[in-house]
Amino acid sequence: MSDTSALESLIEMGFTQNRAKKALAATGNQGIESAMDWLVEHEDDPDIEEEVETSEPVPEETESAEMTEDMDTSAGRAFLTEEEKEKQTKRMMELIAQKQREREEREKREKIEQEKQRRKQGQELSAIKQRLQEQEMQKLADDRRKEKQEELKARERVREKIARDKAERARKFGGATAEPVSPPAETPIPASALSPSSPTQEPPVKKEYDQCRIQIRLLDGSALSQTFRAREQLAAVRVYVELNWPGGAGEPFNLLTTFPRRVFTEDDMEKPLQELGLVPSAVLIVAKK
Repeated sequence: MSDTSALESLIEMGFTQNRAKKALAATGNQGIESAMDWLVEHEDDPDIEEEVETSEPVPEETESAEMTEDMDTSAGRAFLTEEEKEKQTKRMMELIAQKQREREEREKREKIEQEKQRRKQGQELSAIKQRLQEQEMQKLADDRRKEKQEELKARERVREKIARDKAERARKFGGATAEPVSPPAETPIPASALSPSSPTQEPPVKKEYDQCRIQIRLLDGSALSQTFRAREQLAAVRVYVELNWPGGAGEPFNLLTTFPRRVFTEDDMEKPLQELGLVPSAVLIVAKK
């Protein structure tokens, strides 16, 4: 089948002249089926309707010769019959349907692959989030473990300090005993003092105390109470507060009395309780520094 008949057949099948010419030129004029395959594959090309560039003009003598040759062979050229056109059209429709199915299958596979990629990325993101959460939980656990270790170290330091203070107090006052109270010297009583009109009046005796009871009021309103030796230093009371404070002392504090008001200094911590006027009992207030 000549190029002219192939072009005419494609046009009769419904293709535009530009599309038909471009298909024949692209397939090297291999026939209608090749042109139809090309048209189905390239039907969505943006330049599918652009006009095909024509070749250089043929000289008039050559053109006349070719026209004469065509006229001589036109008589023997066979045109497509209606049956052949119908077969070609049917073939074209089958090709179009096949290409459509192939395209749909290809798009379906691409969608499946995209979905696989999306799920894979989602799983990777989930794994990354899980790793980050595990790392964060591990970090929190490590921080908590460090805090507990620091708390244990702090408590150990307090215990060591208490032990040192106790040892120091034992070294200073361990062998000391309360001085016995000397009875007042007997003095002769005048006879006039024994008369019924003048009853006997004994002079007051100052009592010595070996112990004192201290009540300590904490910042949260709770109170501690403990008995100390009168000769113990005020530092023993402070250590007792640090050791028995519920939850531990959160920050440095002072000890003071309200009546009369007195804030005890670091120098006072080395003084005995009886020297500070806290014997036989006293109430101490804990205040922030």
